Amino acid sequence: MSNVFFSIRAQGIRSVPVLAPALALSLSACAAPPASGVNDPYENVNRSFHGFNVAVDKALVRPTSTAYGTILPDPVERGIANFANNLDTPSDIVNGALQGRPDAVGQNMLRFGLNSTFGILGLFDFASAIGVPARKTDFGETLHVWGVGEGAYQELPLLGPSTERDTAGTIVDVFLNPVSAVLPSPESYYASAAKVGSKLGDRNRFKDTVDSVLYDSADSYAQARLLYLQNRRFELGQGAGADAAAANDETFLDPYEDDPYAE
Repeated sequence: MSNVFFSIRAQGIRSVPVLAPALALSLSACAAPPASGVNDPYENVNRSFHGFNVAVDKALVRPTSTAYGTILPDPVERGIANFANNLDTPSDIVNGALQGRPDAVGQNMLRFGLNSTFGILGLFDFASAIGVPARKTDFGETLHVWGVGEGAYQELPLLGPSTERDTAGTIVDVFLNPVSAVLPSPESYYASAAKVGSKLGDRNRFKDTVDSVLYDSADSYAQARLLYLQNRRFELGQGAGADAAAANDETFLDPYEDDPYAE
């Protein structure tokens, strides 16, 4: 899932066996609007959080990301993004298993092994170079596979656009990554710093698109909501005309794609 500002460090996975079914059960009654519809009963609150997020972006995230992209050489920035993506791969493996997709599990396990060894702890994306691409997923998609409805649209402070289902997925993903349970200090802080750096790199790389949405739109909230829902539904294969769009998926570019250097 494409969170706009910061990644949250996971603390462990012991709560997942209880947390995941409880969230799925509590979300089973989520209203599922038509694929082309917008379910936004919290719009007033969401708009307040959107205003806060835009202010944080303008004062902190945008200038910091610009400095990040200016100071760091491209190979260094790419290595940080690769390292952060590799740390997320075990979460992709677990979610793939929960979704009943053994092919994705096997492919991501192979990627993690290749990039952690030949890619020097993931600094280089060796797996993609030899034709083993990432199979990115998250617990929000797992809930979708389990039949949980999208629920209402939400905008979260600092994290940006979401839905009730994806918010629940984000909470579980915080605890789901096995890497977080085994990394000691200070290595765990390096991992968190790499994930924040990767997000800053994304913000800088897609600054024209993001700035256009946040600062040039007549209604930046409505525009961000539309883009998020359109991209997410396409990503899950439930958007209107998703089959046709698959032939030209640049129509649904996600400006916060997890791998900003994918060719």
